[in-house]
Amino acid sequence: MSCVKPTFLQRFTAPVIEPYARYQHADVLHAIRLGVAVILALLVNKVTNFPHGEWTTITVFIILGLLQYQGAIYTKAKERVLGTLLGIGAAVGIVWFSQGVGTWLWVDYVIIGLMSGIIGYLAIRNLGYTGLLTGITMLMIVSDLGQSPIGQDGIYRALNILLGTGLAVAATLILPLKSTLMWRFLLASNLDACSNLYARVGNHIDTAEELIDGAVQYVNPTVFAVDGVPVNKALVTELQQINKRLLAVRPHMAATTSESGIDKETIESIQRTHRNIIGTIDLLLTAAPRLASIEIDEDNHILLIHYQHELTQVMQNMAAVLRSPSDEVFRPITRITLSEYPSVENLGFEWQGYFWLTQTLQVQLQQLSDLLQETKPQWFAASGLRYQRREQRRIEKHGGETDLHL
Repeated sequence: MSCVKPTFLQRFTAPVIEPYARYQHADVLHAIRLGVAVILALLVNKVTNFPHGEWTTITVFIILGLLQYQGAIYTKAKERVLGTLLGIGAAVGIVWFSQGVGTWLWVDYVIIGLMSGIIGYLAIRNLGYTGLLTGITMLMIVSDLGQSPIGQDGIYRALNILLGTGLAVAATLILPLKSTLMWRFLLASNLDACSNLYARVGNHIDTAEELIDGAVQYVNPTVFAVDGVPVNKALVTELQQINKRLLAVRPHMAATTSESGIDKETIESIQRTHRNIIGTIDLLLTAAPRLASIEIDEDNHILLIHYQHELTQVMQNMAAVLRSPSDEVFRPITRITLSEYPSVENLGFEWQGYFWLTQTLQVQLQQLSDLLQETKPQWFAASGLRYQRREQRRIEKHGGETDLHL
């Protein structure tokens, strides 16, 4: 790892140049991009001078307002364009039919109601947001059939929606945030955080044996209340941050599936294993205080130290591979197999349970490593060659994984 201190210019330009820095400042960059997109929409309205130009800015805000990442934005834009075009098509059909029936306005209303019902049914069944936009666009054009036979205002509204959609898609090229990269970085951040928490469990067990019982009560890392042991608020905060990132992964999964081609079931399996790893580490942290006063022989203690050290290193390695622009391979989890150490079965119940939880963590990390390695060609390619090449050149120039200590 390079220890080159970043310059002020590098720190200032990092969110613009480096995708990982962009991920860390995603909220601010999203706000900047949305503001720029709205200004562009206003300028387009000024130049085109179309009636109902407010729909251009409204559409930009609808698409970009709650979406930060390219995959999700493209999906929303595609649904909006398709819904608008289908709505125009449905409206044109109704207008054509109304010209044939003459002044029988009630027939027009029946047809509009029937079409609305069909579109609503399809929206619930499979069209979703596309169906909703189809109905809205159709009604914008045909609602004033009695006054405007060609629905001119509705046509202009639909045109402005298409313009706004194009501007929203174009805005994603300003400081782009790819869902696949964000998915990788969120998972990497949680693996790093989990490795730090897990290392603290090992350090605590080593330290606790050297302290008197009264002092142990103040160094035990625990999340839930244990008799005589205060809850560590800093640890609770760290776990809350980990769970917050776990939840933040969920909105990226559908877009990552679309960008990378990884099937939905595999993405769900990765997320489920990710969640299980956090849960197991939570249990290990909760179990640690109860072990402070329970003896363990030196051989098994050394085994546990090596076991925990290897699993900690594995989590750090997995995080580094996920962040790396290079085509690296996930390292083996560990060579330790508890079945080869029968002395563990002679330990007290609490220590056997702790070893069992550690073995469970090993199995879960192996599952996650296998899933990530199996899908690596897809999520690595979906991250973008531009990102990979630029990051690789920067790393070679500075001789380390990162020169901004990210």
